[in-house]
Amino acid sequence: MAVRAVVIEADGGSRGNPGPAGYGAVVRDPETGEVLAERSAGIGTATNNVAEYRGLIAGLEAAAELGAAEVEARMDSKLVVEQMCGRWQIKHPGLRPLAAQAAGLVGRFAAVRFTWIPRERNRHADALANAAMDAAAGRAPAAPRAAEPPREVAGADSAARAAAREVAARAATAKATGTDPATIPASWEPRPTEEGTRLILVRHGETERTVQKRYSGRGDVPLTERGRAQARATAARVAELAPSVAAVVSSPLSRCTATAEAIAALVGNPPVRPDDDLIECDFGIWEGRTFAEVRDGWPGELDAWLASTRIGPPEGESFTAVTERTGRAVDRLRSAYPGETVVVVSHVSPIKLVLRDALAADDAFLHRLYLDTAGVSVLDLYPDGGVAVRSVNDTAHLSDL
Repeated sequence: MAVRAVVIEADGGSRGNPGPAGYGAVVRDPETGEVLAERSAGIGTATNNVAEYRGLIAGLEAAAELGAAEVEARMDSKLVVEQMCGRWQIKHPGLRPLAAQAAGLVGRFAAVRFTWIPRERNRHADALANAAMDAAAGRAPAAPRAAEPPREVAGADSAARAAAREVAARAATAKATGTDPATIPASWEPRPTEEGTRLILVRHGETERTVQKRYSGRGDVPLTERGRAQARATAARVAELAPSVAAVVSSPLSRCTATAEAIAALVGNPPVRPDDDLIECDFGIWEGRTFAEVRDGWPGELDAWLASTRIGPPEGESFTAVTERTGRAVDRLRSAYPGETVVVVSHVSPIKLVLRDALAADDAFLHRLYLDTAGVSVLDLYPDGGVAVRSVNDTAHLSDL
């Protein structure tokens, strides 16, 4: 029978690092602690981190086989937890394919949360990993472990349960008041535009790196002459859409601020406000290189990056991290400018991620959507969580350039 939510405890180890290695994973009922599944295996010679990732993958596969929709993955490996959350870079090339495989499994669930736990709270998975290594080495199996009684994963009065009750209470309130996006009734009926916050999303004008098709992230590359002409044409187009706006917000990089200043001059001349959360993705050591150069120099890392938004370029930033900060920026604008229009000047990656989430699309959307320099997209955000995408990558104003 399918279960709604499970807890995974996963671990891996290596006797030598690298050396003979194995992993263990336990899937539990989050309410009772009952063991629903166990997985373990020896994996030959490998490092601790490889074994830990293999344990996580095995646990996620077991949870998927059980039909779980929600997962909390608990590990005593700080590295794996932080990398899967997108907060730490995955610098070791041997871990990138494993992280991509794990991220692919994560996408099969409605929700997955990663939690670091102390080693003493991960004894069951650790014991399975050690038993697998012993078996692979031909050692006599340890005495059978007594059947573990069901245990409470979080005590009734624990901080975790208290937090869960608080979240549930907020969710109930949201549903009752109609502010939970999941409960908003689907409708074809147009909403009044004055009720929402309208975002006019503009990608900056052309630069030398966009012409040469090079990764252009945090490097402060100026507009070309054609890029400045694009900015002026885009300003005229935005003025047609909104003769006056409440604010013009921009990435702090000059290719965006120059575009934003051209727009501001034609829409009431509001000050251009820089927002660091709108800056382009950090492409790390790929900055300034072409796709072909990256393919030749980092083929494994590129495949892992293309396979998962949780993985960033070497020494760079994952799209998961970019999503988190662009989401903060959008939430601030929705709260600060209800019923008003705001121009947002940013880069290809942040704008794609905003549109992906607005359209409730999956990550494949990022590879299928093309955004031109100085293209304009428009979306409306409503107080109840509703979203209406009005246009994507409008470039009619650039036809004479």
